[in-house]
Amino acid sequence: MKILANDGISALGKSLLEEAGFTVITEKVAQENLAHAVNEQGIEMILVRSATTVRREVIDACPGIKLIGRGGVGMDNIDVSYAREKGIQVINTPASSSQSVAELVMGHLFALSRFLNDSYKQMESGDFSTLKKNFAKGVELRGKTLGIIGFGRIGQSVASYALGCGMNVIAIDKKSNPVLVPIPLGNGLNATATITPHTSLASVLGDLDYISIHVPKQADGSAVIAAEQFAQMKKGVRLVNAARGGVINEDDLLEALDSGHVAGCALDVFENEPNPRKELLSHPKIACTPHIGAATVEAQDRIGEELASLIITAFGKHS
Repeated sequence: MKILANDGISALGKSLLEEAGFTVITEKVAQENLAHAVNEQGIEMILVRSATTVRREVIDACPGIKLIGRGGVGMDNIDVSYAREKGIQVINTPASSSQSVAELVMGHLFALSRFLNDSYKQMESGDFSTLKKNFAKGVELRGKTLGIIGFGRIGQSVASYALGCGMNVIAIDKKSNPVLVPIPLGNGLNATATITPHTSLASVLGDLDYISIHVPKQADGSAVIAAEQFAQMKKGVRLVNAARGGVINEDDLLEALDSGHVAGCALDVFENEPNPRKELLSHPKIACTPHIGAATVEAQDRIGEELASLIITAFGKHS
């Protein structure tokens, strides 16, 4: 069976699949040529990350597809329900990238707190003394309150790191079941904390110093954070979005930053990927990264291994 890993796959994942008798093709196919390439090469499985989309028109044009796999969590670039209606198996790897995304979030929290994003840009000016004064009002994470919107695997991983840094964590989720969060401390030491999520975002927004968002793109396209929510936040709040573009209203975000109500924001995802609006990229209070939440060697190996395991389990070996 032939597999097209159109957005790439780790060497480990490719090796595991090939050892099981699958043919893995990693040459990138342009989106507009995807259906033609699948049919011409007799490809039966398509693996994607966030760049390639597999919509209804591709599914209809490729009757030989048996599986669509997403290396990562969100599957908004795949018409999942339609594919399954057609008898196509759709898989993803929700557990593989949690730690990598959480570490990126923590990096952004530290960066926002000490103006690192703007400092990096401005140091080339050479005006050391002025810059030192401009960035003299940094804040510490320890003792601050982090609100985590969406308390699934990634949200819980962020909580683990934040608790380890001495932050107070408030979780917001649709489910209010208590969650036992493991906190690996290094040197073989471990701790745990039980967190019971709140189901009302409005009831806690005013208590949060930092906010990290970990929810999928909303089915109706609406934003989770918009003008109404910004108005309920305390002045000086800092936000991180490493979930999906569109869960923060970008117009309302820029207004909240320019007014000074929001002190800073980090964005790893954008509404118009891969061409985010310039006002976001150039804003001195926004730290931007190009959707790299899962872009670590370790996460890519875990993603590749999990994809290979799911495929081999579903379709067996082809030796």
